[in-house]
Amino acid sequence: MSKIIENDQASISRRILDAFRLDPLLMLFLFLLSGFGFLILFSASGSNIDLMLRQLTRLGVAVFLMVLVANISLRLLKKMSLVIYLVGVLLLIAVMGFGEVGKGAQRWLDFGFIRFQPSEFMKLAMPMMVASYLSEKVLPVGWKDLLISAALVGVPVLLIARQPDLGTALLVGSAGFFVLFLAGVRWKIFMVLGLLASLMAPLLWKFALHDYQRGRILTLLDPESDPLGSGYHIIQSKIAIGSGGVYGKGWLNGTQSQLDFLPERSTDFIFSVFGEEFGLFGSVLLVILYLLIIYRGLYISACSKDTYGRLLAGALSLTFFVYLFVNTGMVTGLLPVVGVPLPLVSYGGTSMVTLMVGFGMIMAIRSAKRFLA
Repeated sequence: MSKIIENDQASISRRILDAFRLDPLLMLFLFLLSGFGFLILFSASGSNIDLMLRQLTRLGVAVFLMVLVANISLRLLKKMSLVIYLVGVLLLIAVMGFGEVGKGAQRWLDFGFIRFQPSEFMKLAMPMMVASYLSEKVLPVGWKDLLISAALVGVPVLLIARQPDLGTALLVGSAGFFVLFLAGVRWKIFMVLGLLASLMAPLLWKFALHDYQRGRILTLLDPESDPLGSGYHIIQSKIAIGSGGVYGKGWLNGTQSQLDFLPERSTDFIFSVFGEEFGLFGSVLLVILYLLIIYRGLYISACSKDTYGRLLAGALSLTFFVYLFVNTGMVTGLLPVVGVPLPLVSYGGTSMVTLMVGFGMIMAIRSAKRFLA
């Protein structure tokens, strides 16, 4: 009898998810990750209930928007791509004119009732636009379409880098690169572009990077040169992760985070808190959960018979991987500190909403008629 009841409950849950056009596996992985996020955020915030309630509210809004987007037809998403892209570029230009300045950067627009970061908007708008453009072309693309696509990517990336916000510029640029990669751009073209970028590196170092950005790269190479200044974040982060050992110190028992040695522990460096309290074993499990989400997104991309859906779902899934790669590389001292949060775990609202809306798009692609499975 109990098995019959369990089967009926599972069947009801499946029908509810199907009614809202949600992918069961992807939903399961996302909620597991969000659960891990709340668990570690409670510890990282020093058991701050108000902060947890704010994050829960943001998650509720993000999930609502995800469900809403998941029920938009793939055809309508494609039609909206150009308008969304143009609105995003105009908002970035508006930031240059009257954006709010905070911590030395001009990244936010404040309309009184809402304050948001338009560059986050471009993480979705830009891959939508490039995927829409390339879906109408014969693939793999030639030089003409490649240059037009590069311009579509380059405009928002340059506007975001000027704010300055290299972390977001990296994510937006990565999303565009992945669309081109999935569109079948030849490796020779990427090699030529990589060679040109390498040759331009000295010029970028001298003229494009700000002093603090050059300092972050130098700090990466030798953080001990300024242990109480620019190298403090990375040093304390590596101490926290290393002290966790194999199995960790236990939830709420991390010394680096609980005793305030670790800066930005609720946001950019929350993975360090997780590593200290749950150790190598817990960190590996967390990374596996991320990889399951990425795999599911790529599976949906591969099963889409629509070129636009395939390019967009693949680019969004791989950009999610870049989030993970950059944040974990940053807190372990393998990459410069660029301010990329740990997705769906770090405290913050704009990034969470952007990611969940992206997963809503992936689910809309799964629900489209031109889908294999």
